[in-house]
Order: sequence, then C-alpha cells, then structure tokens
Amino acid sequence: MNMDNVINGIEKGWKDALASEFKKQYFTALKSTLLVETKTSDIFPSQPDIFAAFNLTPFNAVKVIIIGQDPYHGEGQANGLCFSVSDNISHPPSLKNIFKEIQNDLKIPYPKSGNLASWAKQGVLLLNASLTVRKGEANSHSDIGWHIFTDEIIKQLSFQKKDLIFLLWGGFAKKKIKFINEEIHHILASGHPSPLSANRGHWFGNAHFSKTNDLLISLNKEPIDWRIK
Repeated sequence: MNMDNVINGIEKGWKDALASEFKKQYFTALKSTLLVETKTSDIFPSQPDIFAAFNLTPFNAVKVIIIGQDPYHGEGQANGLCFSVSDNISHPPSLKNIFKEIQNDLKIPYPKSGNLASWAKQGVLLLNASLTVRKGEANSHSDIGWHIFTDEIIKQLSFQKKDLIFLLWGGFAKKKIKFINEEIHHILASGHPSPLSANRGHWFGNAHFSKTNDLLISLNKEPIDWRIK
C-alpha cells in the first residue's frame, strides 16, 4: 500500500487543510503500519477508497457531517464512506435502520443500493474515525493513528467553517462534541442506528434527516436529497 500516492490524489481543499498532519510523526508511523500489514493481511477499504469521503465531498462543499467508527470489515463491504456499502452488497443492520428511519421521516421508499455516494456528492461528509480496518477484525486500526487524524479533521471543520450540521449517533460519536464549537455549528445527537440501540428506542423517531434539511433551508443552503440514486 503506497499511502503517498493516496495522499497525492486527495481533493485539493482537503490536501491544503491537512498538509501539516501528513508531515507529523504519528502519520508517518501510521503509513509504516499500513505498509507492513498489507503484506500479511487484507485491509479494507481498497487503497483507492481510503480517502473516498474527502474526494466525493470537497472541503469547500461540506454542509453536513456524519461520524462513524470504522469501516465494515467484511469482504466487499467498505467503500470509504461511513455506514455505506458498495452496490450489490447486502445492507448491514445499522444501514437498514438508517433507511427505515428515512422511510418513516421522509416517506422515501427503502432503497435497493446501500451506496451513500449520492449523499457525499451533495455535501454530506461520511467520516469514519478510523479509515482502514483488517479483514474480519472490527476496530483493528483504532489505535494506529487514524483517530488523531480524524479528530483533527473535525477540529479544522469546526474552526474554519460555520453553520455546519453534525449528526452524532451513539456514544462514540457524541464524544466528538468536545472538538466542535457549538456556538457557530449545529448538533443533532441521538442513539446509534445499531439494532441494540434502535430496539431500545434510542434511534427511531429522531427525524434527523428532515431536521437537517429544515436547518439547511433556514441557512439558505440546498437541502439534501436523501434518496439513494
């Protein structure tokens, strides 16, 4: 895995915003770890998709941020966008509950594809806290430096922009509030869409998708078309 090639291909706005991070010692160590692990393990997502969230949602286009934990670790699932799977891949439980809530909230039919790229192209940054994972091992890259990197992304967005909408689902995502200036940004928080949380009444009915669009309209921004295309 040649991470330098991946970095060189990142969208220019993000490359400029994160230039100093790429030079830091922790990121050099992260690259070394990935280089070693790819020789003995399958790493998801594939190299071209590691920074897919940034390439599909340019820095200057970000309007909404959804924070996930780490990529899916099953074969063919991860595509670089949190909660999203590639076309023709069955929907994981959390994604099913996301679509069910959209169905309830906006009366949008449940989609065939679980690929959320159409959201990303409209300004929804689908950010996982870890950008890679070993096959079959959830959270296996949570301690190699990705969390430092993605926390910095949240800080940069909070500092450089205003009136962003952060959707924080579950305890892990809610911990990121400390990096967000709540005086100039908007936070919608709820339980996680995982079955355990959803079945306890902490997810369904949050109406985050209609609330997000109401906020965007109030800010004179284009609302998100939450249909999967």
